[in-house]
Amino acid sequence: MFKLLITSALFFTATTVFAQKEFEQSLDSVQTLDDVNLFFKKNKKVKGKVIVFNEEKHKTQMAEDIFKMSIGSKKYFNDSPQKTYFKVIEKYEIPFYKVSCVYLDGKQKSEEDINKLRKTILSKYRNGTRFEDLAKMYSMDNTARKGGDLGWFTTGDLHPDFEAAVIDGSYKVNDIFTLDIPEIEAYYVVLITEPQKLIKEAKVLKVAEPRK
Repeated sequence: MFKLLITSALFFTATTVFAQKEFEQSLDSVQTLDDVNLFFKKNKKVKGKVIVFNEEKHKTQMAEDIFKMSIGSKKYFNDSPQKTYFKVIEKYEIPFYKVSCVYLDGKQKSEEDINKLRKTILSKYRNGTRFEDLAKMYSMDNTARKGGDLGWFTTGDLHPDFEAAVIDGSYKVNDIFTLDIPEIEAYYVVLITEPQKLIKEAKVLKVAEPRK
């Protein structure tokens, strides 16, 4: 009986090790985003997803480790219930932009009132009032709490007309301008707060090894 138990335990251990190696080999074959889709088709019980790390937005130790890794490399963490791997699929740099704005809602105010309000905002700013304070006072969305700060954004994050005005407008830091997007009844006073910046991002496959 004892020998049978030992034999069974050894068999189970060998099977587990083999399955782990097989899983890692399967993971090693993943090199592109297309490979990721094939990986999940072949491993239907595996839970995972592709996540994007942004060097400016993610300041954790994990993100720092990710950006030190080369494309195709992987590491795992044993501090979760399942052994979880992080594999770098892509690394690149893309331009980001940073502005603050006062948003005025055309559904709540007439265009005439909005234009008067924007003149007041521009006048106060040029006379020394901080833009942050003006946004807190006048902006009609939740960015008011942040003094109008939209954070770093890139193409595809915001309304195309807003992005085009900022990206193609040849503005410099501290330039201020108004912007109308009538189709969504959105009106803005926009302040450029930072120069364009190339920021590193990494697309990473996060996947948990299946339970045995």
